[in-house]
Amino acid sequence: MSRLPKKWLVVVSVLFGTFTVILNNSMLNPTLPRFIKIFDSDAVSVGWMLTIFMVAMGMTMPLTGFLGDRFGKKKVYISGLIIFMVGSISGSLSPSLGLVILSRAIQGIAGGLMMPIAMALIFNAFPKNERGLAVGVYGVAAMVAPAIGPTVGGVIIQYFAWPFLFLFNIPFGIIGIILSTKFLKETEKNPELKFDYIGFLLVTIGVGSVLYALGRGKTLEALTQWSNIALIVGGIVAIIAFVRFEDKQQQPLLNLSVFKVPTYAISTIVTGSASIGLFSGIFLLPLLIQEVYGLSEVLTGLLFLPAAAASGIFMSVGGRILDKKGPKWVIPIGLLILASATTGLGFIGLSTPYWVILALNAVRGMGLGFSNMPATTAGMNAIPEHLVAQGSAMNNVLRQIASSLGIVFFSVYYETRRAQIAAGQPNMTEATLQTLNEAFLVSTVLVLIALPFSFFMKGVQDDEEEEEAKEAQ
Repeated sequence: MSRLPKKWLVVVSVLFGTFTVILNNSMLNPTLPRFIKIFDSDAVSVGWMLTIFMVAMGMTMPLTGFLGDRFGKKKVYISGLIIFMVGSISGSLSPSLGLVILSRAIQGIAGGLMMPIAMALIFNAFPKNERGLAVGVYGVAAMVAPAIGPTVGGVIIQYFAWPFLFLFNIPFGIIGIILSTKFLKETEKNPELKFDYIGFLLVTIGVGSVLYALGRGKTLEALTQWSNIALIVGGIVAIIAFVRFEDKQQQPLLNLSVFKVPTYAISTIVTGSASIGLFSGIFLLPLLIQEVYGLSEVLTGLLFLPAAAASGIFMSVGGRILDKKGPKWVIPIGLLILASATTGLGFIGLSTPYWVILALNAVRGMGLGFSNMPATTAGMNAIPEHLVAQGSAMNNVLRQIASSLGIVFFSVYYETRRAQIAAGQPNMTEATLQTLNEAFLVSTVLVLIALPFSFFMKGVQDDEEEEEAKEAQ
């Protein structure tokens, strides 16, 4: 381990923590039916195990920029990892569903602290022209963990007691704390920074309300309940008020001036589009494999493994291309690959072999690897160094909202459109397949919306050329 360059030890250190957070969240997805039986509860109550994590994480992320600048990024990251372990231990010892949900909220707060800070720590450790590869390697955790999580969770819940779903995190957490303590560098602190209480209140209400409503609104009926509509409208109003308030502050909680940097602003559009593409597949493909083809959960899980591997490989390759040639040589290509493979899923039939779907999803993984993390890196490279932590926080919040919107949109589309088609189509399998075909084509359109914007992103190479041109004059 010590033979690795110090900057790469930073990547290894944060990989353990963030991988554990993402893995734990995806592990719980296939286990929810078992928790209904364990605690003699209903699907809505047990669903809070996922909803509360998402809401708590989204509400905490806006804080990380201030906390990292005020107390140091290393301290905040390690604190988040410790909090995550506390949530894991309390979850394993919980005698009731209510305490399990509370433990998941604690884990969500920890995840909100760790995810943006992890990216900022990597950016602090690497020069601009090496960050693409570094973030690509780090991004492997973000892609592999959701792919293997359901399989790991299924094995644990089948062969072990349910508390091991939480105890599974502890060894990784301990390793993460040891590595982080030893290898993460202390960053600059500003003890004189003042906390923006009004901004925090507004953004917490805004983001929390929107994510809470989206977490509950997985059907058209649920989404259009007056309480959910009120939450979404109220949340949007609070976010607008937050933007207007922050613009007038000398020490804002989030410095929104980063959105005046075109490449950063475009990067949020691209990553949001790619996130919708990612989560549309995570939601739609299990329905296709199980509802249309009648295959097992095991084959559903296996479908995502080649995609995760392809995404990880192409994330690293894409990062290297970004470092050498710039975003225009990788991000548009990634979006085109992602859109093409998703289009292919829009034309599959009842006789399509399983391996074709697996191959198309693997190609989708290539496209995600070429587009998602390279766009994030290019956007973060474009903003001033002292705003990296805040830029990372905002990027993560927007990605969280985009992912939630994607899942809700395709959930509602699937339920309503399938009902419409089934009304005139006696064969429910064919109705389901047609609905899923259409949904994949809609996903293609949403991905392609970001394509024209990606050509306007600038990289380190473009900045250097502009400086050379100015000097020549």
